[in-house]
Amino acid sequence: MYIQLNSQVIYYEHMGSGEKTLLLLHGNGEDHTIFNELCQALEPHFDIYALDSRGQGLSATPNEYHYKDMACDVLNLIEALSLKDVAVFGFSDGGIVALLAEIMSPGTFSHIITAGANTNPGALSFHCRKEIKREFKNTQNPLVKMMLDEPNITDQELKTISCPVLLFGGQKDLVVAKEFDHMNKVIEGSTLAILKGQDHGSYVIHSSVLAPEIHSFVLCEE
Repeated sequence: MYIQLNSQVIYYEHMGSGEKTLLLLHGNGEDHTIFNELCQALEPHFDIYALDSRGQGLSATPNEYHYKDMACDVLNLIEALSLKDVAVFGFSDGGIVALLAEIMSPGTFSHIITAGANTNPGALSFHCRKEIKREFKNTQNPLVKMMLDEPNITDQELKTISCPVLLFGGQKDLVVAKEFDHMNKVIEGSTLAILKGQDHGSYVIHSSVLAPEIHSFVLCEE
């Protein structure tokens, strides 16, 4: 389904039969279909909205890319659809967007779950940043460049998040381990889980590995 959000057209899928609303946000250069397997596992328990971020999947391409604009898209979607009591799961860029949306509009989410999210470009491994620079040089893709310049989330901003937060990272993640530890220390009451043997997206992309954790974290805390 398409929805006009101010000057941005966003595509989203709506599925599930549960009473609790769950919003799914994908990573850079992907679309909502990376969550197909996860959605199948969670549909009986959640009312799910999986969207394509601006310029990705079936959503319209903007003139430029910024994480805060993507966060605004999420906030506008929630308002336009009159969604209430929303939990969010964001992978990589989607995790960044989820954190920013809550920072920009406190109380938006009842629960936040992130996987492989970072607060600044320096939190990516040296090898990862090198590969991103190479990709941008070859493609001049502004969506790729965004990862070199953003996000820039401060500790002060992280401290404003008061809802329950569950942080996931892979043992072989592109985000350095100390970033996950730091985020966990700064966000009061957050929980961190590092998954052994997993890389940045192996436990998220076309995977239902996190379904039991999401179900337990969101529904068992209510």
